Amino acid sequence: MPDAFADHLTDTPPAPDDSLAAYTTLRLGGPAGTVTTAVHADEAVTAVRNASAQGRPVLILAGGSNVVVGDAGFAGEVLLLRTRGIEVVAEDAASVLVRVAAGEPWDDFVQYAVTSGWSGLECLSGIPGSAGATPIQNVGAYGQEVAHTIEAVSAYDRVDDEVRTMSPAECGFGYRSSVFKHSDRHLVLSVEFRLAKSPDSAPIRYAELARDLGASAGDRVPLQQARDTVLKLRAGKGMVLDPEDRDTWSVGSFFTNPVVSAEFFATLGEMPHWPAADGTVKIPAAWLIEQAGFPKGFAGAGVAISSKHTLALTNRGAGTTGALLDLARTIRDGVRDRFGVELHPEPVLINCAL
Repeated sequence: MPDAFADHLTDTPPAPDDSLAAYTTLRLGGPAGTVTTAVHADEAVTAVRNASAQGRPVLILAGGSNVVVGDAGFAGEVLLLRTRGIEVVAEDAASVLVRVAAGEPWDDFVQYAVTSGWSGLECLSGIPGSAGATPIQNVGAYGQEVAHTIEAVSAYDRVDDEVRTMSPAECGFGYRSSVFKHSDRHLVLSVEFRLAKSPDSAPIRYAELARDLGASAGDRVPLQQARDTVLKLRAGKGMVLDPEDRDTWSVGSFFTNPVVSAEFFATLGEMPHWPAADGTVKIPAAWLIEQAGFPKGFAGAGVAISSKHTLALTNRGAGTTGALLDLARTIRDGVRDRFGVELHPEPVLINCAL
């Protein structure tokens, strides 16, 4: 099992040419003010508390996989969360409760869970970023989302100046959303997951995954088989990080799948869709984008739609955040003009706007 938490904290004013591009999967973003690295939860809390007391803005970065930083950068303090630790805090014959440090690389934890025979996260394999980021976004893929297994989130509350343990209800999970995403009030410190003890996956819910597994919806397959198949599917879409593949220089899906009322959907004509909560309808954003005239590879200035996946907007190596957002606006406006449907960004935008 990975080591628990070590003690270390450094404050390093970056060199003049240092930029936040070094800390994001897009490899975009302007200069930082002060960069602080915390490898212990208490250090992270202290850094945020001190910055708040001094009136300095703080940007929390871990994997940097779901954030778009403006070309002007971030003039305040950038906290690099590098905490590590996976700890079994309770278990019974059927399940295990696992506490994971916020800075733990997400896919390392998923692999650890699969190897340990813990079921419930295998379809979230290959997603970049950290464990602490998953509740913020309510990360999901291939029929699973972290809200299905999260039992508690430990977070520092900047308003009340205390560390709180928050229940799933308090986290306010929604589709790619939570209370953490819409406010900087909380610093996620660790996440507790309740996972089934099973050599087999949770029931397969996603048609594409079931097809590649040679299974039917509701079937269970060996955990490693599910993980390997998800990794293969994600790699084919440029969704597994590869420094040599510019199609992976992205934040993954840039737009969420829009959810519309059943009444509005009835006016759109025939198109792919899925039922969503409370009688609403979810429409695949990738289909809307392609039908609006933006195919894979559609290019802007040093940026482009991935050649592998329509929802990924990528930095081709010479891009800027401004160019990426110009491309995003072109796509968003084109979809709105064609269908009357508004696309919304999935990543968090820092010192920039769509």
